[in-house]
Amino acid sequence: MPRRLRHLIVILGDQLDRRSPALDDFDPARDAVWMAEVAEEATHVWSHKARIALFLTAMRHFRDELQQRGWSVLYRPLDAADNCGSLAGELERTLQRQRPQAVLLVEPGDYRVEQALRQTCSRQGVPLRVLEDRHFYASRAEFAEHARGRKQLRLEFFYREMRRRHDVLMAGDQPEGGAWNFDAENRKSFGQAGPPAVPTPLAFAPDAVTREVLQLVATRFADHPGSLEAFDWPVTPEQARLALEDFLTQRLARFGDYQDAMWTDQPYLYHARISAALNLKLLDPREAVEGAERLYRLGKAPLPAVEGFIRQILGWREYVRGVYWLLMPEYAQRNALNAQQPLPNFYWTGQTDMNCLRQVIGQTLQLGYAHHIQRLMVTGLYALLLGVHPRAVHEWYLAVYVDAVEWVELPNTLGMSQYADGGVMASKPYVASGKYIERMSNYCQGCRYDPAAAVGAKACPFTTLYWDFLLRHEQQLADNPRMRMQIRNAERLSPDRRRAIQQQAAQHRQEVNP
Repeated sequence: MPRRLRHLIVILGDQLDRRSPALDDFDPARDAVWMAEVAEEATHVWSHKARIALFLTAMRHFRDELQQRGWSVLYRPLDAADNCGSLAGELERTLQRQRPQAVLLVEPGDYRVEQALRQTCSRQGVPLRVLEDRHFYASRAEFAEHARGRKQLRLEFFYREMRRRHDVLMAGDQPEGGAWNFDAENRKSFGQAGPPAVPTPLAFAPDAVTREVLQLVATRFADHPGSLEAFDWPVTPEQARLALEDFLTQRLARFGDYQDAMWTDQPYLYHARISAALNLKLLDPREAVEGAERLYRLGKAPLPAVEGFIRQILGWREYVRGVYWLLMPEYAQRNALNAQQPLPNFYWTGQTDMNCLRQVIGQTLQLGYAHHIQRLMVTGLYALLLGVHPRAVHEWYLAVYVDAVEWVELPNTLGMSQYADGGVMASKPYVASGKYIERMSNYCQGCRYDPAAAVGAKACPFTTLYWDFLLRHEQQLADNPRMRMQIRNAERLSPDRRRAIQQQAAQHRQEVNP
């Protein structure tokens, strides 16, 4: 290694991209890659053991690949005796020793991290070049241009723009199949018979590197939530591509019909299980989009399923990132509904007699995974109806899911799930009673609560809290056209019925947060 580096290239745990722009001009004789495992990234929220392990083992595999190329990698392991515990602190030490001519950094996925690294380089007087992240279809600047002058940001308009710009599922200048969105066709439940045969997703047995990380995490973070027993995530680009191919060939065809459905002890159903690989950049989103469209063109997957899958990646994923960087850091402080309740402790244990929550939280603690409807319409819905402070909900989601990086998690939680942004992300609060969960799952079977009842000993807390939510926010939501019918239904409640619902809701809050 030369006495003074030309470029110190910072690679973060969610930037494991072989085609990273930071590596475009890498010169093994003059440059070095810098990576660091630090406790702060596992403890600023109380992270699930599997989330910590996934980041660390993927980082170590990426390090090993670079070293096999003969590249210099300055790697700070978590268990190094003098590891100071923070990215900023570790980078500062390296800059003091190496004094590179410049630091190269691809845009981070976390505002907090980006600011800390900028400040560190500034303090040390080392120029920092922040490079645009080519992993995404839309740059931060392109989304800001899309947003300029708009009174509202809505996914549908952005998604159409992306479809046209990248020629995805297009027939000339019109959408394939004559419609932009087949969402209405993608809301089937399983009915009494339950799901058809569900192919088991491809699993990846831990290799020696992963086993070493699992032992480290089990020891160092023993008091953290979650389990490592079922850890089988893809941790290299090769494994990520195999996981994608497995989904495309085995589950995509039924993904559309059942993407909103839930079933007891079936955590994955027809979902892809690739979000973590995408968010760590082990997998290029273009491979997923192009692979799905190819199967449609070959007649091997129906258009509603393919469009629904592509919308999540080309549409929603890009839209969420755009909102995050457009509105941070103020966005993280929003609380439009003035929700102030603490997060119930059972979110960390799964110990509740509400079967739907017990199922989803239990699965989350075991696997670090839940699909989007389990997150939005079970754990998220309950927190919204209960009135939990959105910051607490955000920190829980960031902590417990292996695919959680703040740029994608925060807007999904604070905006889409909790409506704390007052309608930036979603045109209405996604509120429903226990009847929705009964319709979309079998969770209500055998549960002590009746999803049709709002008051009484068997009243479903979701149903009680649904009506209480409408009553609490009646005036605030009265002018929302998409809430009009629900608010009118609440207005029809008699004074006695209102009091009974509000009393039952207050009693439930006291029980879950004594």
